Amino acid sequence: MNRYKICVYAISKNEEQFVDRWMDAVSEADEVIVTDTGSTDGTVEKLRARGATVYEETISPWRFDTARNMALSHVPEDADICVSNDLDEVFVPGWRNILESAWKPDQTRARYLFTFSLNPDGTPKKQYPMEKIHKRHGFRWVHPVHEVLEYSGSEPEKIAWVNGIVLNHYPDESKPRSQYLPLLELSVQENPLDDRAVFWLGREYVFHGKLDEAIQTLNKHLSLPTARWAEERSASMRFIAHSYSQKGNKREELVWLYRALAECPEVREPYLALAKFGYLESNWALCFATALKGLTIKESTGSYLVDPASWGYALYDYAAISAYRLGMYETAEEYAAWAIKTAPENKRLQSNLLLIQQKSRKQTAEEETS
Repeated sequence: MNRYKICVYAISKNEEQFVDRWMDAVSEADEVIVTDTGSTDGTVEKLRARGATVYEETISPWRFDTARNMALSHVPEDADICVSNDLDEVFVPGWRNILESAWKPDQTRARYLFTFSLNPDGTPKKQYPMEKIHKRHGFRWVHPVHEVLEYSGSEPEKIAWVNGIVLNHYPDESKPRSQYLPLLELSVQENPLDDRAVFWLGREYVFHGKLDEAIQTLNKHLSLPTARWAEERSASMRFIAHSYSQKGNKREELVWLYRALAECPEVREPYLALAKFGYLESNWALCFATALKGLTIKESTGSYLVDPASWGYALYDYAAISAYRLGMYETAEEYAAWAIKTAPENKRLQSNLLLIQQKSRKQTAEEETS
């Protein structure tokens, strides 16, 4: 017999293609409640046919927090646990039993593993913690976009990690992100001292090629007294560096890349950025030194800021290329081999290794005959 009443709630719009896969995953819940915000395809009918309770609402002006709060309001008052996820997100089967076994009556929220993106073979590419499983009362969604759950209960919040729950994300790449920018601008207007909102807005300006706005906004992020997370500050600095690169200002780009490294030398991302800079500028000593230093970091932080490229073949590749350019052929061969171990199907890496091996053998032969 189930120990808790668990309700899944979500928002939807024109997601008919995801309904069956999603309902297969969330059907472990006692009730599935969806607030549809204007689908013109068969999303609503298909959800109802699969057993979901669907409410049709108009959210104007559009805000994600308003939509999610509307969805949450439809969850029965007697629900013990609320599970928020989107139709392009799929729980690994068995999540309910794991959640019930781990949940405590005084718990407010559960933290679990979210797979933001997957490799073509289905293995995780980018993962980080998520915490959108919560008790029924004392929560509301805030921020027009990149919305988060805010707790206002009378008891201290108690969040527990639930090992074994994995939520995989299969994004609909056809959906534009154009609505994000105005909503992020609105979010910062409403919360000008929210460092996370300011960082996300600056990052979005970079994505849209609004480089001056990005530099100004990200500098604002760095000036906020609450912006203390070194990993995020380093990311902000790298986005500033990228903006200066796009503007053709190599000097400022390099200054900000060094600042990013100094801010958070415990993660691989700033080393990768500097190694790439060295590669593009044919500064082989910089490329080699930063690639090697980055490879000494053996554990990822697991945050949403982790760049999968930092944990792939890139640093090995930069080390191999720069070592080759510096005439260190045996070292280049070693790192080229490591790069292939990380990406065995990569044809360019295979070609590079053959070229390096030929050069290394030629050098050895010349030394033996000299």
